Amino acid sequence: MSQLPVIVGFGGISPAGRASFHHGYRRLILDQLDRESRQETVLGLGTLMGLATFSDGSYLNASGERIDAAELAAALEPAVRNNTLIRRIHPDWFDVHAVTFNRPASIRGDEDLLRFRLRARQLPAQLPNNWQVTELGTGQVEVCVTGSCDLIFPDSREALVQSAGMLPTGFEPGRLYQSRNHPRGLQMAVYAASDALNSVGIDYATIMQHLSPDQIAVFASNSIGQLDDYGFGGLTKFPALGKRTTSKQMPLGYAQMPADFINAYLLGNVGTTGGALGACATFLYNLKSGVDAIRSGKARLVMVGGSDAPVTPEVIEGFRAMGALAEDKQLAALDGLDALSDDDYRRACRPFGDNCGFTIGESSQFLVLMSDDLALQLGADIHGCVPDVFVHADGHKKSISAPGVGNYLTLGKSAALVRSMLGEVSLRQRSYVQAHGTSTPQNRVTESHVINEIARAFAIDGWTVSAVKAYLGHSQGTAGGDQIMASLGLWRYGVIPGLTTTPSIADDVHRSHLNLPLAHLEVGTEQMDSVLVNAKGFGGNNATACIMAPHIAEQMLERRHGKQALAQWRERREQVRDAACTYDTEATRGLARPTYRYDHNVLNGEDLSISDREIRLPGYSNPVSLSLTNPYEDMC
Repeated sequence: MSQLPVIVGFGGISPAGRASFHHGYRRLILDQLDRESRQETVLGLGTLMGLATFSDGSYLNASGERIDAAELAAALEPAVRNNTLIRRIHPDWFDVHAVTFNRPASIRGDEDLLRFRLRARQLPAQLPNNWQVTELGTGQVEVCVTGSCDLIFPDSREALVQSAGMLPTGFEPGRLYQSRNHPRGLQMAVYAASDALNSVGIDYATIMQHLSPDQIAVFASNSIGQLDDYGFGGLTKFPALGKRTTSKQMPLGYAQMPADFINAYLLGNVGTTGGALGACATFLYNLKSGVDAIRSGKARLVMVGGSDAPVTPEVIEGFRAMGALAEDKQLAALDGLDALSDDDYRRACRPFGDNCGFTIGESSQFLVLMSDDLALQLGADIHGCVPDVFVHADGHKKSISAPGVGNYLTLGKSAALVRSMLGEVSLRQRSYVQAHGTSTPQNRVTESHVINEIARAFAIDGWTVSAVKAYLGHSQGTAGGDQIMASLGLWRYGVIPGLTTTPSIADDVHRSHLNLPLAHLEVGTEQMDSVLVNAKGFGGNNATACIMAPHIAEQMLERRHGKQALAQWRERREQVRDAACTYDTEATRGLARPTYRYDHNVLNGEDLSISDREIRLPGYSNPVSLSLTNPYEDMC
């Protein structure tokens, strides 16, 4: 009997803000919220962004004046709107007017001297021996060259791509703990994983009393590693700039580091760990690993996550060179504009509309999964369940970047699973799709064809399709996590985020069986039984996750465990919800801090108690059993 993986916690940080308790989702549908929820969302973002603080029972504005919560929220809302989601790249990330690049040049002197002037910042890091430099006092220098030399001059230029989905301006995760020059992606992972674990409402030490150390698993990674100056980015460019390579840049650049950090500095995990890589499908690959671990009984508690921070000039230029990103001139041409305003930058990503490329984004998202029996035993709140994740490659390809057939298999299997579990009516009338929806001309055609053909095959009319990248941009390997977080909010607030940045659906989009809403769609909190989260990744990496609603998860649990067990679970759940709400309140007020345990309870081999039946670890209530059964009994 397979255990059902249920979602008992979730958290993260994205351009929409903190993910836990649906705060990030609420930013997407801010105009649809009731007054209290809207106020809470704005205040939470305000404290996150450093625009307000909470002290001695009341809020303070940026000037340190005590102010009523409603009045403060009204004052902060314009800044919150303008400094979240997709927008023009802020100088905190880099100066779009002066992106550094190196210009090669050959300097040839005659028998006498070659004299020329430069801006002082254009001087190479190491001057050749045959150069003599004189400062002119105007930010310029005069250079005299004897002989000849080949040089690289640092220079700058205007960025061709100036829009991105960035974390809320003013939020710096590294300031909340001893980050010690960690790459930005790992800083985000520490914050996001802490947020997810705290959202469970059950102390981790309490959970561990019910588990053996090897019944925990962590599956987390990203698609391209840590590419800022503290990771692989600095490792590759510092020598050319005359800067010193550090001992941390190489190891902290690896793509599996989000899992390694969670194991070492948050959980102290000695159970299973791993980090799958699959381009845009990376998060869903890791989710599949977590689901399989719980279904097989190898793990009862799993953290699944991802963290990508690709808003750097180098990464943006790489994707731009591929023709994948929406350049400013192309965006202006779409709307017949001479120049882009701030509002135009916020509409840069237009899934399934007339578009010209995707918008880069950054995000870190984590899910906490439990086996169904452990969740009932602990009274954990259940936000949904993940019965399966399907992954398929594209087969033979002409170009590694070209689309293929694998996504038809993943989405088709997911639809078939919903039908087999919940029936034809549920699939046709009570399911929807959270699309990959990158906002490229190729994706709008190919993905819409995939979804439309699966809808046609299963006789689904008007299958609703949403695409959260319209708000957050494309966070690469973490994109599937963004899609899941935007989906879970439906079952709390009843609204599917619409394609609000898309003026109209493009003529080449396949939609005979689809509903592509251009506005938020109110459907109610229990009118959708499932969402199919789709990823259509570079290189032929396709995945679709089937996420089922909390009311469906409870129905399934009642059939397996009985009404009495569910009644007892609901009683225990109330206390768990109270504890979780306490954390939410602290986090909303800006008082919560991420968990980061450096040099904490470090164990060596000498600390273990080892027999031929079990291994006991100090600090863990239960041992690791060595009484293993022979899985090949018929062969041995």
